[in-house]
Amino acid sequence: MLQNNAWTGTLFLAGIFYDSMLMGFAAVVAVVTGTLTARLLRYDEADIEAGLYGFSATLVGVALTFYFNPVPLVWAAVVLGSVAATWLQHQFIRRGWPGFTFPFILVTWILLYLFHHVYQPGAAASVAGAMPVSDDFTTATNGFGEVIFQGSVIAGIIFFVAVFISSPTAGLYGVCASLLGAFISLEFAEPATDIHMGLFSFNAVLCAITFAGNKPRDGIWVLFSVVLSVLLDVGMLQQHMAVLTFPFVAACWITLGMQHLLQKMGIKIKD
Repeated sequence: MLQNNAWTGTLFLAGIFYDSMLMGFAAVVAVVTGTLTARLLRYDEADIEAGLYGFSATLVGVALTFYFNPVPLVWAAVVLGSVAATWLQHQFIRRGWPGFTFPFILVTWILLYLFHHVYQPGAAASVAGAMPVSDDFTTATNGFGEVIFQGSVIAGIIFFVAVFISSPTAGLYGVCASLLGAFISLEFAEPATDIHMGLFSFNAVLCAITFAGNKPRDGIWVLFSVVLSVLLDVGMLQQHMAVLTFPFVAACWITLGMQHLLQKMGIKIKD
């Protein structure tokens, strides 16, 4: 979630293990694979230490064990997918492009297609939430949990605390974004269960964290990106697409494009 903080990362891993030992193990395998790949290919050491070659790989590992029965071929895909995500991440980094989680998205979309149409390993057992999700508090925290495919309230709380200790501003913006995502999706008459699970909030949370800052204009960009991500989220889910974090990435690219365009036009949003 864009936090360069070791304690934050530790809490993320703890939250994943709390919900699913299997996903936690997959996350470790994937992040180790991604990091080793970056070292073997001699990518920049500072970028490796910052975790830039680990997060997309980690998401690939968690996603595959979230969707599929962990047969040997799925584990092989976790490793190969982590290598591919790391290589793709490097293509963005060396060109100075904001790739965010797009390497994870692209690799996972390809693997989802292959496992649905070429070889079907079977669906994974669902990860049930440990507590009921029926109020604003749990809706807000679930928006954090679903960023890394976790459905329990406890995992969501752990993820929120993880972001908050690294950046209180980003954490609080994320809570507001999660609730706003739920409200907007409710206006589109989306299923209440899906809304409370955070399925329409986690991309909004990521957008809020990305553009969070202490100036009023930061709030404007947070609002713009969050609303855009939720609209994309709703549209993709209505088309039965594998959303993943694409609404977040697309909304951030568009928002950054808007900022660049306004800058070129000499228009400055006052602080």
